[in-house]
This record gives sequence, C-alpha cells and structure tokens, in this order.
Amino acid sequence: MTNIKHIFFDLDHTLWDFDKNSALTFDFIFKKNDLQVDLPQFLEVYQPLNLQFWKLYREEKVSKEHLRFYRLKDTFDALNIEVEAEVINQLSDDYIDNLSNHNHLFEGTLEILDYLKPKYQLHIITNGFEAVQHHKMKKANIIQYFDTITNSEMVGVKKPNPKIFNHALDLANAKTSNSIMIGDNYEADILGALNIGLDAICYNYHNEKIDQSIKTINHLLEIKTYL
Repeated sequence: MTNIKHIFFDLDHTLWDFDKNSALTFDFIFKKNDLQVDLPQFLEVYQPLNLQFWKLYREEKVSKEHLRFYRLKDTFDALNIEVEAEVINQLSDDYIDNLSNHNHLFEGTLEILDYLKPKYQLHIITNGFEAVQHHKMKKANIIQYFDTITNSEMVGVKKPNPKIFNHALDLANAKTSNSIMIGDNYEADILGALNIGLDAICYNYHNEKIDQSIKTINHLLEIKTYL
C-alpha cells in the first residue's frame, strides 16, 4: 500500500483497552460510593447495554446525558439493585472523572505506533467525549504520536456519519486516496470509512464474523502486513 500517507485510528477498543480500564474504574467508584455490587455480574449486564446505548447515541437517538444515566440505571434495574437517581448521577460523574486514571493499552500499541510514526502521519477519529479522550491519550502517553484528533463533539455528528470522516480528512489535509482507517467497530469505523471511499482495516479483537473482502487483523502488530 505504497500510496498511503495518512492513517486514521479509532481510540477506544482499538488502541486504548476500554473494557479493562472501564472495569477498573467501576471497581474504584463502587468502593468510593460504598456500593455493594458484584463487579463481574455488573459488567456482564452493563457491557452489552453500554454498546446498545452507544449505537443509539451514534444514531442521534439519545443524548450524551441520557446515555450516561440510563446505561447505569438499566443495568441496576436488570440486576434488581435499587439505586437512587442521585447516586446514579454521582456514579456517572465519578465514572467520567476517573476513567482516564486507568490507561491500559492493547498489546502492541506502542510498538506499532513507533513503527508507523516515522513513515506516516497518524490521526485519531473518535466518537468519545472530547475532554475524556484527550485525558486518556495524554495519560496513556500516546498523544504525541498523532497530528490531529477529530472527535464527534467538535463536528456535531458521530461515526459512521460521512461528515466526521470528511472533517478529519480536511483537518489532516488528507485525501481518501492516500489514507486508511483502522478501528474495531464494523459499523462505525469500517463501513463508515468505506462508504466515503476511504480504505479500512478492521481490528477484530472481538473475533466477530467479518466479510472476507474486508482487510482484517486480530493483533495490532499485524498492521505491518499491510503498511
């Protein structure tokens, strides 16, 4: 792929190990708020619910505030745990405030960024909240690898909306013909990119069934086979 000059990465679930960091954050905030919750049981219910709420958020069907509150409330309701709305709001704030205090990266993240940085301009396109994403990248010591960071709040739309990809390309002074997107979410990252003519590599750490026509990796260091 000798024409590539710009690489656009998703952040959560692609470079930054969201599930591990999120679990550590919940463990901390439950203890902080003296809430007796079985963490593995909570996460088993919360994680798929959270993904559903993020899908609704991408589709502009729920607000940021709705997502933050009801992903917790619906989880507690499903577990038959009574938690007052005031406590849920506090947990929601504590979660955002503490999430970037845990900064586990996927295996191979720093090695692949070190490999790519001298050869390409690297960029981030994320649906995550602006302040949170900036803190994550800074505390994980990866922010210096990226020339531009595009988030959904600055554009007003979320992946897979073409506007966020086009905004990122314009910000990077890049073209679809000399760029590629790397992310884990088939709908938001891969189809979103392909729909505007931007090539894409799916980081399939979920081990989902992916169309054979899609460039796919199961470990970040496999990017070297393409770039």
